[in-house]
Amino acid sequence: MSVFLKVAAGRILRIRGAIPALLQCNMSVQVYGCNHLAIEVDDVEAAVKFYKDVFNLEKMNGGEGDAFLKLGEHQFLAIFEVGRVKPDRVRHFGLIVRDEKQLTEVREKVKKKYGLKLEPPFRCDFRDPWGNRIQVVDLHDESLIWLLPYAEVQKVGIKF
Repeated sequence: MSVFLKVAAGRILRIRGAIPALLQCNMSVQVYGCNHLAIEVDDVEAAVKFYKDVFNLEKMNGGEGDAFLKLGEHQFLAIFEVGRVKPDRVRHFGLIVRDEKQLTEVREKVKKKYGLKLEPPFRCDFRDPWGNRIQVVDLHDESLIWLLPYAEVQKVGIKF
């Protein structure tokens, strides 16, 4: 197989071999998951304490930004300090906890300990103290059938 390319000064260049095949293929992107979430706060230390307390997240070392907390096996929450936080209306991120018991624990902690309000009509949507909206679901949510390969789902024994 050959490909002919028109180059400078009207010359035509003939290319043979693997390169033409690569040029002709329709490349399709495959996303394997989400690497990280980034949020803005005006107090990184307080945000780290909040997320460690509410979600039992482990602080990581290094990386770009001000603080990093491990989210599951291969993801992390990046926390950046800014001068002025601007809460958004609809933008949010979702976290998955194991079951209804853990979902209830999060709901109770954010309401009672932190005085935050749940945002209806969802089971556990709220804004952190910096206005970042968080939606918490559990492994039993029907919309999460795509999680089947995850080790945690299999450990818990959830069947879909």
